Amino acid sequence: MIRHICMFKLKEENKENNIAEFLERAESLKALKEIKRFEAVRNSKDTPASNYDVSLIFDFETVDDLNGYQTADVHVKFADFVASVKTERACIDYEL
Repeated sequence: MIRHICMFKLKEENKENNIAEFLERAESLKALKEIKRFEAVRNSKDTPASNYDVSLIFDFETVDDLNGYQTADVHVKFADFVASVKTERACIDYEL
């Protein structure tokens, strides 16, 4: 099992709207059969401003499933949106 965690800092302009849209658009990723566990979350408002704003936490059976997710049309469309609103990205993939 592979856990995939991606965290993003979003642009200050329209941040609250972009967080809401990020979480709403992330729901479209649930349609991908490769994802065994799905979580799209936002940072708590009471934590340091230096934290990332939103995160995706997904589990996949295999690295091949993760790679299939990365190239799926629904993910590419979501990633295009994220690219337009993010300032930073951090990602880790690890075996459970």
